[in-house]
Amino acid sequence: MEAQRAALDVAARNVAAAEAAGPKGSYERLIPQFTLHQDGHTPEIMFTGAAPQRGTSVDILTEMVSVLNASRAYEANASIFDIGKQLAQRTIDMGRL
Repeated sequence: MEAQRAALDVAARNVAAAEAAGPKGSYERLIPQFTLHQDGHTPEIMFTGAAPQRGTSVDILTEMVSVLNASRAYEANASIFDIGKQLAQRTIDMGRL
């Protein structure tokens, strides 16, 4: 979820830069960078920063699609987290009977 939030932040920054630059302005597009950490049994994706994509300018349509993709992925992860909470609560409730 943290990785998707970071990707959403970078895409939102690109959208804001494209809007500020205007239709004839240009702004280097930032791309989120991630690494895979494996300490123990569960792998974890870590956000390591954003790097400029050389030779490209921010396209508002592309960035809005990136925002929608990151937002949907975040929402999907949040719903899975909620399902896990509900299952844990039901398990606790069954123990009370």
